[in-house]
Amino acid sequence: MDLLKKLFKGDKVIWVIFFLLCMISIIEVFSASSSLTYGTGNHWKPVAQHTSILLVGTLIILLVHNINYRYFQIGGIILYPVSAVVLLFVLASHKINGASRWLSIFGVQFQPSEIAKMALIICVAFILARSQESDGTINKRAFPTILGLTIITCLLILPENFSTSALLFCVILLMMFIGHIQLRKIIYTILGAAGLGAILIMIALLMPQKNKDIGMHRMSTWQGRIAVFKSHNQDVPAAQFDIENNNQVAHANIAIATSNIIGKMPGNSTQRDFLAQAYSDFIFAIIIEELGLLGGLFVVILYVWLLIRAGRIAKKARGNFASMLVMGLTLMMVSQALMNMCVAVGLLPVTGQTLPFISKGGTSTIVNCIYLGMILSVSRYIQSSEAEKHDGITPNIDDSSITKETLESDDKIINGE
Repeated sequence: MDLLKKLFKGDKVIWVIFFLLCMISIIEVFSASSSLTYGTGNHWKPVAQHTSILLVGTLIILLVHNINYRYFQIGGIILYPVSAVVLLFVLASHKINGASRWLSIFGVQFQPSEIAKMALIICVAFILARSQESDGTINKRAFPTILGLTIITCLLILPENFSTSALLFCVILLMMFIGHIQLRKIIYTILGAAGLGAILIMIALLMPQKNKDIGMHRMSTWQGRIAVFKSHNQDVPAAQFDIENNNQVAHANIAIATSNIIGKMPGNSTQRDFLAQAYSDFIFAIIIEELGLLGGLFVVILYVWLLIRAGRIAKKARGNFASMLVMGLTLMMVSQALMNMCVAVGLLPVTGQTLPFISKGGTSTIVNCIYLGMILSVSRYIQSSEAEKHDGITPNIDDSSITKETLESDDKIINGE
């Protein structure tokens, strides 16, 4: 027991949530990966690969949550320009499955957009923390700086992954709201983004289907997804429903509709054989089919529980950076989970967003584990502070203890000096 306490430090509830999500993931990925086993006949290979990634992710959490959370500021500032350069390179690189979302280094593929998301969230948390005035207001330079960094990152991600770009933008807006940026500025930003989104949708609907020659190879995908979503929300007679062009959405709906309160039980899904992305994008539909409405509700509760626990950690944190970092990372994970679940039940068009810690994946799972490690790092220092306070020792875990010395040059950049 003492060994477990030494290994798994920080908020114990978050550790429990993580392991529960991993258990659900292993069971459902094993069940939903039937399409991956048809060619090889090896039923254990997909789940073995996924379990290995989860184990590596657990080791990463153990490593990251032992790092002083104040050093993440330096990592974010270094990662941001690196991720921007890599995203530029990926845009010009070869296409995989119709999109330049992947980069291969020494045979290992990863998504640079995941690294860019993490770097931007850390930078925004740092700027908001360093821009707090003594009277509780925010330095006027914080908003244009954050907005500029966000626009650069989102525009680099947008051509190949619209949903990730939109999701990241929304999370940064929430961080600015929590960080006491003026509501008027946030509303103007939302209106501007909504206008840009409306223009992009109009372009997607009006432009011809063949756009590859003009660099708009993803436009046809957006057109198809909008058309499927429109037809899905119309009252179409069963005899006229085009199941071939609405394949993913139709079979996800069938999976949910044929479920019940307790589901068909793990391993008994029928729609997993028809859903091309049953183990990733549409795994929530398989969860409902096999575990029922109760199983789906339990998964939702786990993500809500994670958000609540993170909120408690952010509230207890002494430094502004710690609070903003915890909320930003948690909002990113929970928002992505919400988007995935909304797609599975037909409330949003197909986006390609995975379900954190549950969907089969590589880069996304590892990055989410880094997020969780950072959150637990803050939680660990809070517990250490409370223990020192109980013992009569004055804790010193203020963010400024590192930023005043090691980040002086970065302050000058942020303040425009």
